[in-house]
Amino acid sequence: MNGIEIYTKNYCPYCLRAMELLRIKGVPFIEYDVTDDPDREAEMRQRSGRTTVPEIFIDGRLIGGCDELFALDERGELDPLLDRYRTN
Repeated sequence: MNGIEIYTKNYCPYCLRAMELLRIKGVPFIEYDVTDDPDREAEMRQRSGRTTVPEIFIDGRLIGGCDELFALDERGELDPLLDRYRTN
């Protein structure tokens, strides 16, 4: 799967923070809200091997959660992953 995908729950502040960073970076992403969707949540767990949200994938590769996303950004490693998706 290509693109940027993020699994979220609607009450999760870390999900909101991660999505805001992606918006600031000017990249489109697909949000999968698993709040009331056990099938989608099971998919997330199977893909990531993790049970927490957010779970973020870029080009089908697990990036991790909010902390990992921000750590990539702080190290200067996020922008190269996102460059091809920028809309602005």
